[in-house]
Amino acid sequence: MEIILETQKLSRDFKIGDGSVVSALKNVSITMEKGQLTILRGRSGSGKTTLINILGALDQPTSGKVLFKGKDITQFSEKKRDEIRRFDMSFVFQSVALISSMTAYENVEFGLRLAKIPYDQRAESAKEALAAVGLEKRMHHMPGEMSGGEQQRVAIARAIAHKPAVVFADEPTAELDTVTGLHVVKLFKDLVAQRGMTIIMTTHDPSMMDVADQVYTLEDGEIVE
Repeated sequence: MEIILETQKLSRDFKIGDGSVVSALKNVSITMEKGQLTILRGRSGSGKTTLINILGALDQPTSGKVLFKGKDITQFSEKKRDEIRRFDMSFVFQSVALISSMTAYENVEFGLRLAKIPYDQRAESAKEALAAVGLEKRMHHMPGEMSGGEQQRVAIARAIAHKPAVVFADEPTAELDTVTGLHVVKLFKDLVAQRGMTIIMTTHDPSMMDVADQVYTLEDGEIVE
């Protein structure tokens, strides 16, 4: 299998108000394979969100490396890191962050505009992404007319529409009930199987583990067995 992301002795420290240092990550070395669903699991405060932010070039480690397609992105300029985030990566968060005055289709199309996808490709890509998440018949509905699970699927469609190399999902089911959350994770699994996507997701929910290709457990900033 092809390794798409790798960390080498990754650490991240934060200074708090009294000047002391808290270690959010400690010597994390993991690999993530292309075309798989990888879950980073752990309780609140375990370091999983810090890790996914560094993997997605949203934050920088205190020490260590992040290799994306074999290149150490921690050494890239902020402009180059921004380009990677815009074109090669995408993000799904707890809050769907949809624009309430736009339809599902318009939300996805707007994301493609931000990714600088040419005008003549945006309509087809938006419709294809919405169809991939099962919302082709709801694309002209407003977010307020949709359930929480449907809104999350719109957010996923927006994330996959420009065909990024990696999709990061930080606790995407945290605000959903268990059944709806499982449907969202099954959707991720289907996208991996049918479209060869690479998805890296954080969660603290043990019911999500069975669908993952790979699971890493974090505890107090460290990878544990």
